[in-house]
Amino acid sequence: MMESEEYKRDPDLFLKQILESEKEQRRRGKLKIFFGYAAGIGKTYAMLQSAHNAKESGIDVVAGYIEPHTRPETMALTQGLEMLAIKEVKYRNLVLEEFNLEAALERKPELILVDELAHTNAAGCRHEKRYQDIKELLQAGINVYTTVNVQHLESLNDSIAGITGITVRERIPDSVFDKAEQVELVDIEPEELLERMKEGRIYSESQANRAMYNFFTKDNLISLREIALRRMADRVNLAQEEMAHAKSETAEHILICLSPSPSNSTVIRQASRMAAAFHGRFTALYVETPEASDMPREDIRRLNENTRLAEQLGAKVVTSYGSDIVEEIAAYAKVARVTKIVLGRTYTKRRLLFIKDSFSEQLSRLAPSLEIFLIPDAYDRKYRSVRRRRQPDVQQKKIWTDAGICALSLLCSTGIAFLLNRFFGFSAANIVMVYMISVLMSAVFTSRQIWGIIASVMSILIFNFFFTEPYKTLQVNDPGYLITFCVMFITAVISSALTKKVKDYARQNAKKAYRTEILLETSRKLQDAGSLENIAERTAQQLNMLLERNVYFYLGKPGKSSRPVVCKADEEAGDTLDDSELAVAQWTYRNNKHAGFSTQTFPGARCLCMAVRSTDKVFAVVAIDMDHRDILAFEEGIMGAILNESAFALEKEELIIERKEADMKLQKEQLRANLLRSISHDLRTPLTSISGNAETLMGNDGQLGSLQRKAIYKDIYDDSIWLINLVENLLSVTRIENGSMKLNIQGEIVEDVITEALRHVNRRGRDQNIRVECDEILMARMDVKLMIQVIINLIDNAVKYTPPHSEIVIKAKRIGNRAAVSVSDNGPGIVDSEKPKLFQMFYTTRNTVADGRRGMGLGLTLCQAVINAHGGEIKVFDNVPKGTIFRFELEVEDVIL
Repeated sequence: MMESEEYKRDPDLFLKQILESEKEQRRRGKLKIFFGYAAGIGKTYAMLQSAHNAKESGIDVVAGYIEPHTRPETMALTQGLEMLAIKEVKYRNLVLEEFNLEAALERKPELILVDELAHTNAAGCRHEKRYQDIKELLQAGINVYTTVNVQHLESLNDSIAGITGITVRERIPDSVFDKAEQVELVDIEPEELLERMKEGRIYSESQANRAMYNFFTKDNLISLREIALRRMADRVNLAQEEMAHAKSETAEHILICLSPSPSNSTVIRQASRMAAAFHGRFTALYVETPEASDMPREDIRRLNENTRLAEQLGAKVVTSYGSDIVEEIAAYAKVARVTKIVLGRTYTKRRLLFIKDSFSEQLSRLAPSLEIFLIPDAYDRKYRSVRRRRQPDVQQKKIWTDAGICALSLLCSTGIAFLLNRFFGFSAANIVMVYMISVLMSAVFTSRQIWGIIASVMSILIFNFFFTEPYKTLQVNDPGYLITFCVMFITAVISSALTKKVKDYARQNAKKAYRTEILLETSRKLQDAGSLENIAERTAQQLNMLLERNVYFYLGKPGKSSRPVVCKADEEAGDTLDDSELAVAQWTYRNNKHAGFSTQTFPGARCLCMAVRSTDKVFAVVAIDMDHRDILAFEEGIMGAILNESAFALEKEELIIERKEADMKLQKEQLRANLLRSISHDLRTPLTSISGNAETLMGNDGQLGSLQRKAIYKDIYDDSIWLINLVENLLSVTRIENGSMKLNIQGEIVEDVITEALRHVNRRGRDQNIRVECDEILMARMDVKLMIQVIINLIDNAVKYTPPHSEIVIKAKRIGNRAAVSVSDNGPGIVDSEKPKLFQMFYTTRNTVADGRRGMGLGLTLCQAVINAHGGEIKVFDNVPKGTIFRFELEVEDVIL
């Protein structure tokens, strides 16, 4: 609902999503599934017939993989179709034939046929499952025809196993089936299928007899056909709802709990069907307890499989932390507004005097409004989660340490009790409290709760032996002490249990604090990174600190020439990935999916490669050397959060870079526009004057007097000089902007440079009083050609903005090891607000110019660039009592006589 409201407020966002979705659909290939309820009903035959029809229509068709059949009529249809080369994979002294995904992607036909959608690929193939091969083909824009039976759908696996008694191992996620553009049901009567079986048209005679006795019974086939027809009807209904926009998320929220139990997959599938039926949200919750760190490797593997299954079936996976699983589930259900929870049937443990409430009963008591559905356990034996066995030496050392702590606490308590009893006369009731302290110390500082109970028993025996009559025996004369002992024991056990619980809570809180600290530190470091390289380095450091494994971070597309950011846990590890691991990283970048260790794509890889990505873009690839060890759910959650933070930081940095590039491009466009505008205006005036004067001379040469002709010649000359200076400034500015200006610096006499510059000053300067004041034999290091241009520009600027007969003074004198050169005038001067802008390109003051011709605003810009290139700085000052001074300094060259 919130998403639709956002689109109502921003229709452009809604339109953009529609256009992107349509573009993605056009680029992606289309999938057609030939669907049946059993082998032998003609799925491959129907697929081949459709392929021939497509080929006759002019479509480029390739048979990628057709399962070898003993049915001649089916194999005959492969004639006339281009057959893709089969990939041979060696496995345990066998050569297996598999679909050649690499060859298909290289061939890239319009339509490819790939039989057996649910097939499991041999070890060594790119993907673990064939449906993943087909997904990659679709992503490459290739249309695919394939086949599958109803028993291979993940959500129906348990139902069909209950009917047939056979658990199908090769399964596909329901989303692959539901998202197919077309599903064609291939159907025949069960009697006809059995007849085909008897005739040997499906299997050989011996195989057919075994099949009809086990799987291909008439009752099984009827049930499978009914399930297939119902599943097709569900798919049609789902498609109609989506087309009519009738599917909307209701208030139903289905929750399941993830665990390493073998029956947990059954619960996940059942909950998935319920979520689809109610059109509700589907969440899978895993509660990590303190004992999770001791989980054996087999349980970790099974938990990861169940987590992936939940994700495949559309569940949102959430991790919580606590010591009481029931309380954590109830708390999450209340916060997330869960309406239904699906659980596996639990076994009630019978105790000595009472029966402990089952898991569902405890949950029902904590969350009475929650609907609880129990799924029968299909396994003959109940699952018991066992702790991973510690190494014998570690376990032995821990036992002796705990025993020492327990003995030391009892010894100290006994010593204190003797002192209090003998010297201070404390009563037995007070002595009991001393031993209570020893029990609490044992519970706090030992690793297991049993030591608190042992301390409780031992404290009673020691108290009875030393502090009750008869002394130094275990006999009790006063019956009242028996009650004291019982109360003491119960109190000690309860205190020990509560202490253990507090320790568990402290451990969980420490873990939560650690998670929060890492995420906050990651967020802070990434915000302060300032560049893509720093973001990569800090992300790799955080992952290395969390996982204690080698981390390789590739910015952009991984390649042999690209150098990753590496954080090593093993100093002997290489600085780059080898070719096989690099290929996994490249696949991850291209397909925007995780691959490598513990995934279904390149599962034999050593590294786990993960895409650092936003919704539609991959910014980087992180490769983590797993060293054949799985990641716990706690670490995986933090790792995902770190990668999300990194993706956000990379996206933000790229946006900043793009914005800077856009601003620079805009500035260049503005510079180009200003330059063209200025040139078009400033060139037009002198060129018009030159052409007009030339036309006057040509048309009226005999009628003009010598003085008039000289005046016209003077104007033509002045305009030509002005154009020459303009072009010189433009060329110099261009060389400075593109960095091609090279300085030829050598020692020059400053007075000679000024004299040469005065020879090129605009003739209008003859109307001014120009005076030179220069120290004798003052030499400075400079590029003489550029420095002459600087002085010309400064003098022309003074001439342009001062009235006739104004005084312009060029001074040059030595100040220390610097030569100070200044050009001053006594004109109207420059207001303070305009002084910071004088050296900006294309900026001109508002002062009136003597001849009415405004400059382009390049002269002073060029002066500043040249002086800066000489290692100096040009400044502007007020001339007292009026006027302006431009002053710069150069390095002095000592004169050797």
